[in-house]
Amino acid sequence: MKKLGWLLVAVVGAFAIGGLAVHRGESINAMWLIVAAACVYAIGYRLYSAWVAASVLVLDASRVTPAVRLNDGRDYVPTNKWIVFGHHFAAIAGPGPLIGPTLAAQFGYLPGTIWILVGAVLGGCVQDMTVLFLSTRRNGRSLGQMAKDEMGPVGGFAAMIGTLVIMVILIAVLGLVVVNAMRHSPWGTSTVFATIPIALLVGIYMKDIRPGRVLEASIIGVALLLLAVGGGGWVDSHPTIRQFFDLDALTLAWFVIGYGFIAAVLPVWLLLAPRDYLSTFLKLGTVTLLAISVIVMRPEIHMPALTKFIDGSGPIFGGALFPFVFITIACGAISGFHALVSSGTTPKLITNEADVRLIGYGSMMLESAVAIMAMIAATLLEPGIFFAINSGPGAVGATPEAAVATITSWGFPVTVDQMAFLAKEMGESTLFARTGGAPSLAVGMASIFSSTFGQSMMALWYHFAIMFEAVFILTTLDAGTRVGRFMLQDALGHLWPKLGQTSWYPSVLISSALVVAGWGYFLYIGVIDPNGGINILWPLFGISNQLLAGIALCICTGILVKQGKLKYAWVTGVPLAWLTLVTTVATWQKVVSDDVRIGFLAAADQIASKLAAGTLTAEQAAVAPQLIFNQRLDAVLAIVLTLILWIVIADTARVCMRVVQGLPVPPSSEAPARGAA
Repeated sequence: MKKLGWLLVAVVGAFAIGGLAVHRGESINAMWLIVAAACVYAIGYRLYSAWVAASVLVLDASRVTPAVRLNDGRDYVPTNKWIVFGHHFAAIAGPGPLIGPTLAAQFGYLPGTIWILVGAVLGGCVQDMTVLFLSTRRNGRSLGQMAKDEMGPVGGFAAMIGTLVIMVILIAVLGLVVVNAMRHSPWGTSTVFATIPIALLVGIYMKDIRPGRVLEASIIGVALLLLAVGGGGWVDSHPTIRQFFDLDALTLAWFVIGYGFIAAVLPVWLLLAPRDYLSTFLKLGTVTLLAISVIVMRPEIHMPALTKFIDGSGPIFGGALFPFVFITIACGAISGFHALVSSGTTPKLITNEADVRLIGYGSMMLESAVAIMAMIAATLLEPGIFFAINSGPGAVGATPEAAVATITSWGFPVTVDQMAFLAKEMGESTLFARTGGAPSLAVGMASIFSSTFGQSMMALWYHFAIMFEAVFILTTLDAGTRVGRFMLQDALGHLWPKLGQTSWYPSVLISSALVVAGWGYFLYIGVIDPNGGINILWPLFGISNQLLAGIALCICTGILVKQGKLKYAWVTGVPLAWLTLVTTVATWQKVVSDDVRIGFLAAADQIASKLAAGTLTAEQAAVAPQLIFNQRLDAVLAIVLTLILWIVIADTARVCMRVVQGLPVPPSSEAPARGAA
């Protein structure tokens, strides 16, 4: 009977995916996406992940984990598996599953949906679980350090440098999305600010006031979060207080930079773990509520399956469907950033190795479900509204009248009055050119919630969604900064062993400051960009993220082969091959394309020509030299990082060939098993 049940699930899932693929009508019901996703995830977790865990990785619940063996009360802390699940999910589920699908919706709903489902089950979930397992077996070693230990100095140092640089770029884009979502939004900003002391209170409550009372702390924290959302509405309506939270992008950028530094240096139990745990309640609760609302309301998807912009002419970002849909949607399908968390904070918290499947594969699968919800929320908007919110002034015009005329000419009608009415409903002054994906996603979420719970609460739901997105992203930013600190300490430890000690506070402060300074610079780049920063940074973010996933899968594949599991190398090797193809093609196009909307160098040359000709405004001319430098820097980084991936691939292939030929290779760095857990 069980086999028949799973066969039925497979048939229903195949029918739903087939229906999505062949449909070309005016609209399609969102339930098709829900059913397809549910069936794919059920089969992936119940069957594929169980096989990988048992046959490929061979999880062992009897092994003592590094959290138990190396417990130091700061970074290595044995933690309840559900709190670890919450921390890990919160840390990996940043802007990618929310923003990537929203931006990729300019191609239509179909390409992104298929990539989210297939990429996650066969690629992203497997990568996360495998890296988490390998790091747990190696005392929580970072990805770069594992590469050096297992592959040798060439590939190892290349991987360490590549992962650190990529980490800096990824965190910068996380910060930019937060800034774009919160700027000049007192309601959203005050609510996000309030989440920080709430997290500190919960951390102290669980550590000192009522140790072990997780449920009590959870109830208090969630209640305070909901109160913060309601209080944000009061702040927004108060003529004096709202001014303190009506902040511009540069001011918010400094807040994000300061927060990232503080989160990286404080003990993990004080801010990071409780904030991530609380945000998991918020994230899971919101996504569950969103799914229920979609099931109840069964909204129609208004965006077509494929749009005219699959040729690369889209207004949100330049580039054709292949390869750019696969780098625009990273975290919802497969993300290298996850490999850093899986080899950073999480393996230092796991109490039982058997939990690796739940935390690694399960968290990523849940994040993929978030991406599906984001795709639905974005594509149920009228296409004209979607493009009006997400298109920068450089693409559609600087005035509302110019923007609606341009967008309407594409065949997606929208009016100034329609946008003004929508902004008023959302409690905002305008929704034009709110780039970054977060505002349009919030509008979609508010539309779903208000249809279920009452249209009069539209503004409340919109700002709740903004807070939800910002908290989603900040939890990734703080965990990412801490992981970056671990990685830098690993590297600095080769210069002076003392700097490699994660518990030595001078090293903590120095390495945290360096990491924050690095991503803070790229955040500044995005903030001063007149087009909102997304067009200049998101493609680099996507390429870097997928390059990092390629490095992670390389290391996984090499270690599997070294362990005598050559017949299972395809489990990580197939996703590696696909990502290598995608990222190499994307890098080539971003560097050599003469289309200024795609090529970094072409865009830099265009700005330089306009600056020399004196056709820029005074404001544009002031930032032009910085933008020219940044575009050229992006091109150099894309080339260097792609070369690093190929160096790691070549070195991994060398090690694998030596294993097959029976020649000596670097010894395994796996820690020996020490008794029962």
